[in-house]
Amino acid sequence: MKLNANGIEISVIMNQENTSDYISLTDIAKRKDPDEPRIVISNWMSSYSTIDFLATWETLYNPNFNRLEFQTVRSEPGRLIMTPKQWIERMSAIGITSQAGRYGGTYAHSDIAFEFASWISPEFKLYLIKDYQRLKTEESRRLELGWDTKRELSKINYRIHTDAIKEFLITPELTKQEQNYTYATEADILNVALFGKTAKQWREETGHKKLNIRDFASVEQLIVLVNLESMNADLIRQKLPANERVQKLRSIAYYQLHSLTSSNAADKLKQDIQNRIEQKKS
Repeated sequence: MKLNANGIEISVIMNQENTSDYISLTDIAKRKDPDEPRIVISNWMSSYSTIDFLATWETLYNPNFNRLEFQTVRSEPGRLIMTPKQWIERMSAIGITSQAGRYGGTYAHSDIAFEFASWISPEFKLYLIKDYQRLKTEESRRLELGWDTKRELSKINYRIHTDAIKEFLITPELTKQEQNYTYATEADILNVALFGKTAKQWREETGHKKLNIRDFASVEQLIVLVNLESMNADLIRQKLPANERVQKLRSIAYYQLHSLTSSNAADKLKQDIQNRIEQKKS
């Protein structure tokens, strides 16, 4: 997931386990120095006011925070020098984390990231907060409109899809690896038809190696996905080649999405879902 703070893209890791979001300090630091963001972060952390803030945050949210080690660092003579790695390892800290790989870097809980952004530039911090609020509003709206229900429905309906694959595309001579590849390929046929890209392409673009492109779909896209799963199952039974199925499914997806996202249809859809939510509450 990406934020856009006045034209600068900031990566966000959506933590689905505890609902906390971690924002890239590396991307924020590039606002000050695009070539050496690591040094910018280290300079920020090599300040007593910064580590006091970090220690307060860890005390509030991390029961395993090493307070004794922090006091040792706080009382050491000479100039303070602190890096994210040192802070994480010495303090058993959880508010800051490091990610390896192509989309790696230093990430921090949103509370900490905003503090860092304020140190970079108060104006930049406001842009960051504004786009982060947009992200959370969209996330809240997805849940309010029954997004979770639609996602679960698409997972259940996927059984129809996999049964067709098993019956018509999985043959006895295929190895387990080849079978798994077949299932993944068919899943990507749906992804390409609906999103215009495979799951791998999406992960490479976003850096979300362990997340699913479908978990970021809109309600309208999930409705279309349910339909595409059933349609592709029928096309598999008709023994149509994969390239023909992709073309048919993309055409159907485009038509259905256009219909659902047109102003009148979208408003009616949202109102229908809201009415169902209210009925369940009463």
